[in-house]
Amino acid sequence: MELAHSLLLNEEAYNQLGEFQKAEFIFEWLQFLEKLLPADIRENQKKLVEQLTSLLNNSPGPPTRRLLAKNLAVLYSTGDTFSVYQTIDKCNELIRSKDDSPSYLPTKLAAVVCLGYLYKKLGRILGNSFTDTVGNVLKAMKNAESQGRYEIMLSLQNILNGLGAAAIPCHRDIYKAARSCLTDRSMAVRCAAAKCLLELQNEAVFMWSTDLDSVVTLCFKSFEGSNYDVRLAVSKLLGTILARALTSKQITGKTCNEKFSLEDVMELLGTGFLRGSCGFLRASGDMLKGTSSVSRDVRVGVTQAYVVFVSTLGAQWLERSFSAFLSHILDLVSQSHPKAVQSAVDAIGCRRCVSFILRATVGGLLGEKAQIAAAKEICQAIWKLKKVVDAAISDGNLETKINTTDVTASQHVLVCALQELGSLIHGLGTTAAPLLQDSSTGVLEAVISVIVHPSISVRLTAAWCLRCIAVALPSYVSLLLDRCIERLSALKSCPEAVTGYSFAVAALLGAVKHCPLGIPHGKGKVIMTVAEDLLCSASQNSRISLQRMQAGWLLIAALMTLGPAVVQHHLPRILLLWKCIFPSSSKDLETEKTRGDAFTWQVTLEGRAGALCAIKSFVSHCAGLLTDEVVQRLLPPLPSAVDLLTQLSSIYKSYGNSLKTPSTVYRQKLYELLAVLPPKAYEGDFSAVLKELVTDLTVTDSQIDASAFLLPSLCHENDLLLLGPLLQETDHRFIEEQLLLGNNITGGSLEYDPYSIYEKFAKGDSVPKPLPPALSVISAASRLFGVMFSHITESHRLQVLEQLLNSIKQTKGSRQQIVQLHIVSAFSTSLKRLANCKGSLGSEEVRRSALMLVMGALESNNPLLRCAAAECLARLAQVVSDSAFTAGLAQVSFDKLKSARDVVSRTGHSLALGCLYRYLGGISSTQHLNACVGILYTLSQDSTSPDVQAWALHSLSLIVDLAGPLYHVHVEPTLSLVLMLLLSVPPAYAEVHQSLGRCLNALITTLGPELQGIHTAVSALRTSCLLGCAVMQDNPDCLVQAQAISCLQQLHMFAPRHVNLSNLVSCLCMNLCSSYLLLRRAVVACLRQLVQREAAEVSEYAVALVKESKEDFTPGNARGVPLFLADVNIREIGLEGALLGLLDKELDPRLCQDIKETLTHMLTSMAVEKLSFWLKLCKDVLAASADTTQEEETTKGDDVSVLTSDSDDRFHPFRNPRWSTRVFAAECVCKIISQCEKAGSAHFDITLAQERKQRDSRDDFLVLHLADLIRMAFMAATDHSDQLRLSGLQMLQIIVRKFAAVPEPEFPGHVILEQYQANVGAALRPAFAPETPPDVTAKACQVCSAWMASGVVSDLNDLRRVHQLLVSSLLKVQAGKEAQNEQYNESTSTMEVLAVLKAWAEVYIVAVEKQKNQSDTHKHSLKIVNSSEESYRDVTFSASGLLDLVQADLGTLSKLWLAALQDFALLTLPPEYASQLPAEGGTFYTAETIENARPHYYNSWALILYATALWLTSTGFLIVDPDEGVTNLSRPVTPTTMCQDSSTRPLVKSPEDVNTDRFHLILGISVEFLCSPGSDAAMENIIACLHALQALFDVPWPRSKIGGDQLGVELLNVLHRLILTRESPDIQLAALEVVRLILFAAQEHVKEKRRSAEEKETLPEFGEGKDTGGLVPGKSLVFATLELCVCILVRQLPQLNPKLTCSPAVPPGKHLLLSEDGSRLVAAALVILSDVPAICSPEGSVSVLPTILYLIIGVLKETAVKLRDGQLPLTVAASLQALKGLLSSPMARAEKSQNAWTDLLRSALVTVLDYGLLQELDEISLLTAITVFVMSTSPEVTTVECLQKRCIEKFKTTLDSKDPLVSTGEVNRMSLPH
Repeated sequence: MELAHSLLLNEEAYNQLGEFQKAEFIFEWLQFLEKLLPADIRENQKKLVEQLTSLLNNSPGPPTRRLLAKNLAVLYSTGDTFSVYQTIDKCNELIRSKDDSPSYLPTKLAAVVCLGYLYKKLGRILGNSFTDTVGNVLKAMKNAESQGRYEIMLSLQNILNGLGAAAIPCHRDIYKAARSCLTDRSMAVRCAAAKCLLELQNEAVFMWSTDLDSVVTLCFKSFEGSNYDVRLAVSKLLGTILARALTSKQITGKTCNEKFSLEDVMELLGTGFLRGSCGFLRASGDMLKGTSSVSRDVRVGVTQAYVVFVSTLGAQWLERSFSAFLSHILDLVSQSHPKAVQSAVDAIGCRRCVSFILRATVGGLLGEKAQIAAAKEICQAIWKLKKVVDAAISDGNLETKINTTDVTASQHVLVCALQELGSLIHGLGTTAAPLLQDSSTGVLEAVISVIVHPSISVRLTAAWCLRCIAVALPSYVSLLLDRCIERLSALKSCPEAVTGYSFAVAALLGAVKHCPLGIPHGKGKVIMTVAEDLLCSASQNSRISLQRMQAGWLLIAALMTLGPAVVQHHLPRILLLWKCIFPSSSKDLETEKTRGDAFTWQVTLEGRAGALCAIKSFVSHCAGLLTDEVVQRLLPPLPSAVDLLTQLSSIYKSYGNSLKTPSTVYRQKLYELLAVLPPKAYEGDFSAVLKELVTDLTVTDSQIDASAFLLPSLCHENDLLLLGPLLQETDHRFIEEQLLLGNNITGGSLEYDPYSIYEKFAKGDSVPKPLPPALSVISAASRLFGVMFSHITESHRLQVLEQLLNSIKQTKGSRQQIVQLHIVSAFSTSLKRLANCKGSLGSEEVRRSALMLVMGALESNNPLLRCAAAECLARLAQVVSDSAFTAGLAQVSFDKLKSARDVVSRTGHSLALGCLYRYLGGISSTQHLNACVGILYTLSQDSTSPDVQAWALHSLSLIVDLAGPLYHVHVEPTLSLVLMLLLSVPPAYAEVHQSLGRCLNALITTLGPELQGIHTAVSALRTSCLLGCAVMQDNPDCLVQAQAISCLQQLHMFAPRHVNLSNLVSCLCMNLCSSYLLLRRAVVACLRQLVQREAAEVSEYAVALVKESKEDFTPGNARGVPLFLADVNIREIGLEGALLGLLDKELDPRLCQDIKETLTHMLTSMAVEKLSFWLKLCKDVLAASADTTQEEETTKGDDVSVLTSDSDDRFHPFRNPRWSTRVFAAECVCKIISQCEKAGSAHFDITLAQERKQRDSRDDFLVLHLADLIRMAFMAATDHSDQLRLSGLQMLQIIVRKFAAVPEPEFPGHVILEQYQANVGAALRPAFAPETPPDVTAKACQVCSAWMASGVVSDLNDLRRVHQLLVSSLLKVQAGKEAQNEQYNESTSTMEVLAVLKAWAEVYIVAVEKQKNQSDTHKHSLKIVNSSEESYRDVTFSASGLLDLVQADLGTLSKLWLAALQDFALLTLPPEYASQLPAEGGTFYTAETIENARPHYYNSWALILYATALWLTSTGFLIVDPDEGVTNLSRPVTPTTMCQDSSTRPLVKSPEDVNTDRFHLILGISVEFLCSPGSDAAMENIIACLHALQALFDVPWPRSKIGGDQLGVELLNVLHRLILTRESPDIQLAALEVVRLILFAAQEHVKEKRRSAEEKETLPEFGEGKDTGGLVPGKSLVFATLELCVCILVRQLPQLNPKLTCSPAVPPGKHLLLSEDGSRLVAAALVILSDVPAICSPEGSVSVLPTILYLIIGVLKETAVKLRDGQLPLTVAASLQALKGLLSSPMARAEKSQNAWTDLLRSALVTVLDYGLLQELDEISLLTAITVFVMSTSPEVTTVECLQKRCIEKFKTTLDSKDPLVSTGEVNRMSLPH
């Protein structure tokens, strides 16, 4: 292939190749030439033109001819044009040729394509030659076949594009030709004609003036029998032309003087929607006869045209004309066109279309402000219709049935309006609050007013609309529930009201799980009471008994969605109702059958179906309550329910048709319940139920082809790609779905199953679409069959399968297919279950029957059924899992494929071969693989049937993917086959190209990393892969392009160096806004992968692409796809901005997630380098809506200036972004801050940043953008959207935390954030308004505490503003449960209270710490100098000022903190103590919401604990009187007693008891947490807990409690475990400080005992070790302390462990310099060690002394290294200090231990002197150590002669040292008095 890389074609190399290689070689050369061509090639032009034109005669394939034409055109446009006319003549000649043989066709087509590209590129330069050319081409079209017509249309499009207005003479002729092609039988030709006409209308005025009617009618005809691509292309044409007709300037001319009005244009579209393509006269005739029905594809096409029409006119047009547009769209389903909505099926189809138009325009184009205006318009429409209904109802007497047509006339319009209103508000989220508060619009009133509409579908949709409002605005849930329950109780005797309001309540209950703040717990009780009341009163009044029964059970079923916490309180009553609704024995059922009439049976069946539904809802949503006991209580009614099921057919026969629907619904609900219950529960009824299931599945009177509903979930998602775009996800899925189905069903609708109103939807805001009962019962039956089949015996299985086979045999034709379909779906479900639970199928006979069942379906005419059958066959092989059986299956397919010639069996069996591989991890025999591949190769070259090719290639792709390494031998031939087909299959066969794409993708995956190789064979494979991708990129079909992109993505992963990134990025940018969802997904998925490695390059290429002059032949432009979002934008806002813009417009959740991930990767790798760019992007998004949302604040003079937004009307890259996009932008800002933090300190140091900026102006630092950051946080925090407010507050908190300490260089002593205090205050204030949701207030409390604690503000008056906000919250907390918010669940008030208490705790902690630090520095500064009193006073004031602010409320706070800790202690009790919890709940939580409250306590307990400990410490445990100094407490917050029963509680507790309780509370919580902090426990919590213990032991009283107690030992063990499991130095240091204090407490205890003993003059031994010196592990405090210290020391200095020093892990004599943290840890441990002897008895001290000496001197030896500046390392200083403390211990002089101590100390001194001989040790440290020995011990230790001599020797040698530091230090030591 390298030989192809030359300017001229290498003919010598070319002629040596085989036929197929030639095609490859040519394509490779043309590709290379395309890259070279813009260069100057005049000297080679003649030769090149010859070579290129000669290629025309070589029958080039479709991709080759397109590339050839492009190159010729570019060649002439850059070189000379003198020979261009000869080339054109040659092409015309080729086209005129009379040769009609198939082999000559490619040459003709190549000539046609060439002409198109030449005229497109050269345009008017070619003068008038175009008339002949066009004439010639049109003439050729008359007898061209479909490929010819296709290419001619595209070529004419190119000619028109190049010539522009010059082509006017030919317009009419082209128009005529294109008209005929627009209704061509080939879909590809229709698409091409639509593109040609779209180009033509740019200049051909008549198309949108005089001929407009006929063009429109033609488009309608074109929609008939069309496919998805045609509908897309023609709707684009139709929408564009109508928009053009509306907006064009007035046309001067005789014929057409009037301009088209909006009404005219809409009328034209409406005609197509309502009457289809049959023209006006014929339609009216048909309508009289009553036979006309608009074909669905026309209606769906027109629907898409509406959307194109509005999109073309744009968002601003829609805003201006919305009211006219809305009334027209709603009129489409009104009673003024009764034909369109005559049958329920038609009505549902039309409603879907109307909803789609509204969603795509209002939901997709308008910004939030415009959407609110649109919602108001829709509301007006609802009010108008409401008046019509009211008038109709009030006219007639209610008893006599009123004329229903007037009332139902409005129903479909209302359904559409309500659906759109619901979706709009759902999308707006909390930004819709102003809309609902606007009383003039009355949104809620409007929706609630139609809840009692006579039509059930309107009532249901109104309920669904309320649900959307509730999800969007959680603050309305409780309010709406109350209102609906109240109306339901008041209007109990009106049937419409009973059903309407019960629907509304059920819908609202379904919304609760989407509202994190929930509803008050008591609502469940109210609803349960109403439901019971309805059920009990159902039999009182027969007129409404049906409605009451239905409503009662619906409410109970919906109540279950609130989960176990609510339901458990009502469970006994629910189970009782469940038991009573069914007869208790079969005898009762018999007597029931003899009584009653059709009506009572209808009520009974409805009631029982409702009960089944409620229990199913219970099982699904409250699995936690399904104990064995509850299951036992659920079971008794089941046999009776199954009995009734078996009797249904006889009841139905007795009472006629009115029971058809109720009995079907009953069946469906029973099947659904049984499917979720454990099968063991109804084992006894297996045979009865199975019999019914088989009957349902094989019923022959069902004429509905349900394959589109039943089968897709059973097919593998990859196989569905074979079945065309209808089953794939597209932007038009919502309306295209109806084309999948048979004629008598258009899809689901809410009224088919009201019980679905409370279920969770598949997509966020789309209305639930349950299917009609006749279909739902089949799908429920097949699911239940799947469950039961795996649980029945083998003989029973055989019997069932034979029964199913017989029923298939007994039917014929379409009925047989339907039965087959039901059976395959049921059997496939059961195989799936068997495979999942590793079950077996059974004996040979069972297998044989199963195989017959599946094989029959494998040759069905329905492609979807074939697909499902192939999957079923593979599952069968998986379940049997016997290689002989599998080989047999494959052999059957081999034989069939060899003999069969029909498309059906060839496609079915070829897919079966691929599927067999799917679940068997590759059939390991190579022989079998060779046979498969051979057969599929042959089938994939069967050019007579594109279907067979597509299926065979798809199957081949499965085998490539699944055969693994075995496939390597076949890779080369397969790749050649794929390339050959890619270069030769006509582009019209898109499905073949898609399968080829999947094959190529699988081959690339199989080759994997091998593709990086440099071997020639690998290189050839790689080139072939790239060539294949290039061909697919050029394919006109968008799904093939998507395949190309994912192939390139794979290649980039395996061989990144060989993929041309700039080309790939440009291709991605072109398709970023494609109208095909799958292509957009592929683009973003590829981008996501690219930016993980090369974000900067991708971003640069994207901008470069736009800056280059636009190339004419970019594939994007050829297909009419806009180049990116808008050229301006990309230049300004880069690829990142384009992605943000796309995120804002995109509705597909998966795509949005990918875009977010892509942007996050780009941000992570580039935000620091392109800081200003990223911040500006985020600011633009956030500011785009800021001007509309900032609230007017007039309270504080200095805050107003902050709020005036800089509204500049310059170009704004983002117009009205959605709130979700703004939230993402706010999250991005937080990520940018954290990236800058990783990047370096200059980002948070203004002086350094300014210096570096001056040095290099390209440098950029975050601190220089602080004003922007604050502004963004402020805009977000004061928005209408609650989510955005939370993000804004989070951002503000991060900014405060990160920038609090940055000094302001211009004003020393101040910090940079100080100037923004007004902004911070203004951002926080709205969050404390009474109507703010609690989660926002809780977040704001965190920001307040961060701001007050940060120390930014030193002036007390300034601080008071924010402090005041916290005080107001505290007052709310004190008001207690009585003042709780009734809107949300009780746990939200727990959240808010704890957030407030935590915020206060944080402020208090910081205030105390600051004061402590200042008193330390004060003492320090007094020692040094007194001059700086002024500045010191300032600082002290700020800390004590903060403390004073808190002090005022401390009395209240301390009680609240203690109460919260008491709650927390109760909540952490293990489950077995649940019975001991207080029945009414704690101080801040209620018993019912205990589970919801738990996380909030876990979130805030640690800081509250620390604050409480500090408070208790500050009072020294002295203040006890609960009401002392507390005046502003409205109620006693908490009893000071803890967990005591009220009867045993003493009336007044002594201060000692109160203190002991508090002490144990804090200690208990701490120890319980530190014993086992989960791996996810936050560092802050552990540290806060340790600090609390430090504070606690800082005062004498708690120390007295722990000093002599076993508690100390336990605490030490807990801390030891903590140190072992947590590496963090902060945690370890804090733990060591607690250890020190525990030791100190023990010392005090021993001292006290000794003192009292001395007073009594008895002298037993105190301290550990008593008389023996023995220490008991586990009971000894000393032992525990030593263990812990050794652990710390050995971790930092492994050389200290004698076991390790011999091991190779620790090299001897190597000195490790410890980190700063390590040194601090070692120092802290040494301090503790030196204190240990003080708590021992003399004998005990002798036991521990060797260990302590070894460790202290070991540390000295290991860390005494010379430092450059002569400083002592911290560890050395600490070890000398410890040594000194140890040597001067009184134990050294105590008579019982003196001798032993003296001996040991001498040994220690010897060791130190020995160390002095080592070279690398620091002499100063050793001399100091010797000096310490000499100075601190009693003389008998050092005056032993040998020791004295060695010491003096050492001093002498040092005096002679040449190191001045050492010798002067030595003189100093010697001058010390001995």
